[in-house]
Amino acid sequence: MEKNGNNHKLRVCVATCNRADYSKLAPIMFGIKAEPQFFELDVVVLGSHLIDDYGNTYRMIEQDDFDIHTRLHTIVRGEDEAAMVESVGLALVKLPDVLNRLKPDIMIVHGDRFDALALATSAALMNIRILHIEGGEVSGTIDDSIRHAITKLAHYHVCCTRSAEQHLIAMCEDHDRILLAGCPSYDKLLSAKNKDYMSVIRMWLGEDVKTRDYIVALQHPVTTDIKHSLKMFELTLDALISFNKRTLILFPNVDAGSKEMVRVMRKKGIEHHPNFRAVKHVPFDQFIQLVAHAGCMIGNSSCGVREVGAFGTPVINLGTRQTGRETGENVLHVRDADTQDKILHALQLQFGKQYPCSKIYGDGNAVPRILKFLKSINLKEPLQKKFCFPPVKDNISQDIDHILETQSALAVDLGGTNLRVAIVSMKGEIVKKYTQLNPKTYEDRLELILKMCVEAASEAVNVNCRILGVGIGGGIIHQHELIHGSSFCAAELGHIVVSLDGPECLCGSQGCIEAYASGIALQREAKKLHDEDLLLVEGMSVKKEEVVSAAHLIQAAKLGNSKADSILRTAGTALGLGVVNILHTMNPSLVILSGVLASHYVNAVKDVINQQALSSVKTVDVVVSNLADPALLGAASLVLDYTTRRIY
Repeated sequence: MEKNGNNHKLRVCVATCNRADYSKLAPIMFGIKAEPQFFELDVVVLGSHLIDDYGNTYRMIEQDDFDIHTRLHTIVRGEDEAAMVESVGLALVKLPDVLNRLKPDIMIVHGDRFDALALATSAALMNIRILHIEGGEVSGTIDDSIRHAITKLAHYHVCCTRSAEQHLIAMCEDHDRILLAGCPSYDKLLSAKNKDYMSVIRMWLGEDVKTRDYIVALQHPVTTDIKHSLKMFELTLDALISFNKRTLILFPNVDAGSKEMVRVMRKKGIEHHPNFRAVKHVPFDQFIQLVAHAGCMIGNSSCGVREVGAFGTPVINLGTRQTGRETGENVLHVRDADTQDKILHALQLQFGKQYPCSKIYGDGNAVPRILKFLKSINLKEPLQKKFCFPPVKDNISQDIDHILETQSALAVDLGGTNLRVAIVSMKGEIVKKYTQLNPKTYEDRLELILKMCVEAASEAVNVNCRILGVGIGGGIIHQHELIHGSSFCAAELGHIVVSLDGPECLCGSQGCIEAYASGIALQREAKKLHDEDLLLVEGMSVKKEEVVSAAHLIQAAKLGNSKADSILRTAGTALGLGVVNILHTMNPSLVILSGVLASHYVNAVKDVINQQALSSVKTVDVVVSNLADPALLGAASLVLDYTTRRIY
């Protein structure tokens, strides 16, 4: 408890509304109960748990030896749209008193039911932290909207799949408050199949039933299209009757339309049909055994597309209620049907098959992850949740300090001869520039760069510039993003090798572009010519104390020195070959040469492109930058563009 800054046990309220959500919440409840040194558990039961027609499923909570703190009768009977709304309202009326008495630190809410929406709404308005289980998933009906509404109310999220995690992030939820744990029910599913199952099968389906020779059916109303879902249910029953296999059929949930579905069952005599066993509820432990060894499961329950995949049992998913759910290869979808024939054909295809077991929704270790996540919650953090929205148009309100400051960037140019650092304003103006000779060793260079950046940042305060970031010249930009590479060394374009036996480069290799075309390389060649008295021509002179540089080589070439001109042509050719390699790799729309040597190289580069490049890239424009300090301005633009752009 010291890790999260809490000085007392975390008081956790788990509220369960129906048999389905209890199957997901129970493993977490057992885990919480097993660690009393960290947690206090309060259990609230409401919804269809307390209705006889739906099996009085609160009893299985008692059988699991959990103390139920509060029972809330919140279901308004009627099983139509109005009854669902009234049930939410009734829960909202009753929950505040319960939460006031319990005063939990956090409430755990599961899924996408209308009861859960009432729970989340009550907790959020009463400043109680909410942990939402199974957010970010996609399915059909009104459940999608309810699930995402609960996500917006919840402070913490436990999701089951990588896709669900990405959906939550896309919904602007804080990544630090999202846990990809897997489905808690899988912790029990993956260890359950080897238990004694024949007694369970015989108890629910009869003594004469064999494994893989019966069907489990579970179908609920689709609240956004009740009429169509009733038609699908009627066709499903007709197909099951025709298929003539022993079938365990569970009554639908309490959603709008369920009463009409029960009428359809009774109209067709399902409760008295010799092939059918119609039941209100099956304990989850036994239900696992039944679906694990069934010949097929049919219906539109999320259990079919989620939990049953763990056993490889064939599933026929009917209608739109689970549209968008991630499924394994064991699921065959029947989206729509006008007659029973399509459903009957699906039964013939699926019944008795055995598919590979799927672990899309979990690996059996969800509960330990969830408990660790709960322990990490810091109750001293602000309760107000924050959304991670993408940047949008700036707020029109202003701050006087920002008005008076000049938004700027520190630009760094790692030249071969000189290191340069500059403060560059948003308008592209160089406010101040620092230049130092480039040291010979890597360590000295790094030390000098840091020293120059610190000096420039300090000066920025004096000239009222607000540094938004530091940009380093050189690199490949794709869709406004600098490509870093796996070790942050991408785009060392100067070290493209253009000759296997070329001059030695400062990097230790041979034949790099820099070994031919950089200022240092040209200076080296100029010194060689000067030492051999082959540099100076008529109209040139070099003072005794003057350092021979690339500028002298260029001057000599202009005055007719054929050897100097040959060196420049070779350098231009090397650069051109490097550009051709880049054209073939990146296929850019424009090549811009910058720096004092650019104008001397541009024609040679164009010639090499025409001679060596593929026809698909020969048409690229090659131009010379007319900017005074293009490397510094380019580096600054990386920062200024990134920190001020509106579209990502």
